[in-house]
Amino acid sequence: MKTIAIEGTLRTELGSKTAKQIRREGNVPCVIYGGEENIHFYTPEVSFKELLYTPEAHLVEVNLDGEKYRTVIRDVQYHPVTDATEHVDFFQTSPDKEITILVPIHLVGNARGVRNGGRLKVNLRRLRVKATEGNLPGMIDINIEPLKIGQSIRVEDVTTDGYEIAHEPYRTILTIQTSRNAIEEDEDEDEDDEGEEGATAEGGEEATEATAEA
Repeated sequence: MKTIAIEGTLRTELGSKTAKQIRREGNVPCVIYGGEENIHFYTPEVSFKELLYTPEAHLVEVNLDGEKYRTVIRDVQYHPVTDATEHVDFFQTSPDKEITILVPIHLVGNARGVRNGGRLKVNLRRLRVKATEGNLPGMIDINIEPLKIGQSIRVEDVTTDGYEIAHEPYRTILTIQTSRNAIEEDEDEDEDDEGEEGATAEGGEEATEATAEA
């Protein structure tokens, strides 16, 4: 997981009136949880361009008056009309402490079932992952290339490396559904092809033997 650094300013005054003034000046009120005490600060809204509008999760190094805090984003509040960032909660991490965050899923390839007219239905776009900060993935790659119509991928099918997925093992992540335009597939086209080749070869031998006897 990549680390992105942002600069912030400690808040000397709290309350909704001060928070509104901070937003009017183009900044976002924030708080860091998980340490000995909660740390309130603000940072320019542009600081979140690489953090919130990206397909990956990141570690965030928050620099406040020369003091650096290793964190992850825990929650974001947006304005209901303008969609502007209103408030961000961070959680302080440490190298040996396990934390739980949501990590985006990255689908790799084009499913065989989709190519044959099926429809991809995604139930989970992010997975809840538990690990120490050094083992947290920025995203989780899932190869869907070989999936046929009717097949699914569940949490238990995902290969992990140093982290744990905190969902039920049988929770369905995605499935390939049928549709009106779907093409019916054989159970195993490769095996069928091999079977046809074998039958042709055996038939050719029998014909040769019959000719020899005649």
